[in-house]
Amino acid sequence: MNTVSEFSPAKINLFLAITGRRADGYHDLVSVAAPLDFGDELVAELREQKTEVRGQFSLECDDPAVPTDGTNLVLKAATAFAATTDWKGGAHFRLTKRIPVGAGLGGGSSNAVAALLALNKLSGGALPGAKLAEVAASLGADCALFLKNTPVIMRGRGERIEPLPPAAAARVRGRRVLLFKPGFGISTAWAYARMAARGADYAPAAGAEARLAAWLGGAAPAEDLLANNLEGVAFDKYLALPVLLAKLRRELGVAARMSGSGSACFAVLGDDFVSAPLVARIRECWGPAAFVQEARLV
Repeated sequence: MNTVSEFSPAKINLFLAITGRRADGYHDLVSVAAPLDFGDELVAELREQKTEVRGQFSLECDDPAVPTDGTNLVLKAATAFAATTDWKGGAHFRLTKRIPVGAGLGGGSSNAVAALLALNKLSGGALPGAKLAEVAASLGADCALFLKNTPVIMRGRGERIEPLPPAAAARVRGRRVLLFKPGFGISTAWAYARMAARGADYAPAAGAEARLAAWLGGAAPAEDLLANNLEGVAFDKYLALPVLLAKLRRELGVAARMSGSGSACFAVLGDDFVSAPLVARIRECWGPAAFVQEARLV
C-alpha cells in the first residue's frame, strides 16, 4: 500500500458546557458532539526514505490560507506518530480543504486524526488502537472524538470519550443540519482565554450532567439538547452571530446554535423543512460570501 485516502469529517457540538478551568490551563467540559458527512479529504503517499531536502513528512493544501509548515496539525500528528512508533518511513500529504478555518467545526483536529489513521495504514499498523487514542488526545482536546464515527459524549478536557447510548444516538444520527459561517473566524484560544478572564460564564458541572442525563433518559429530539455556554463570550464581541440566530429562531422557527468556539453556527432541520428561505436569510444578513453547507449527522 503506497497511497491512502482518509475522509476527515467536520463535527458540531450539539451540547457544550464549559464547567471550569483546570490547574493545567485547560478547561473541563461536558459535551455531545457528532461528526458530519461533510469534511476534508487527506491523501498520504508513502515516502520510503527521509532526505535532507525533503524531510520525513511534507504537506500541500488546495487552500492557500492553510499553513503547510510544522504549525499544521497534520504534520504535528505525523511527527508524533513517528516518535511514538519509531517508524522510519515518510509520507507526503495532500489536503483538500472544505471545512472553514476558525469555525468551531474541528477541521484541524479532524485532519490530525486523519493523518494518524493514514500513517497507521501505510506503516502496517504500527500504532495499536489504545495507543492511537492516546496520541490523538495529546494533539488536541477534541481530536479523540474523530476516532469514533458516531455521536459521542466528551468529558474532561475532551479526551474522555464514550459513544452515545444507542437509543439517544438514534435521535441524532442522520439528522439534517445546515452549517453557516460569516466571513470571520474566532480563535479557540481567544475564546477560552476570554471565558477565563470573565469568570462568570462557566456552567455548574452538576447542572450540565443533570441536563444531559435527562435528555439521555427521555425521548426528546436533538433540538431539545442544544446549548453552548461559549456563546456568551463570542456574542459580546461578534454581534452578527446573536442577531442572525435570533432572527432565524423568531422568523423561521429553527433550532440554531453556535458550534464549539465559533464562528460557525448550525440549524437542525426536519426532513421536510425547505431550506431555501433559511439560506436566503443567512446570505441577506451576512452577505453572499458567507459559508453555507447542508450536511447530515453521522
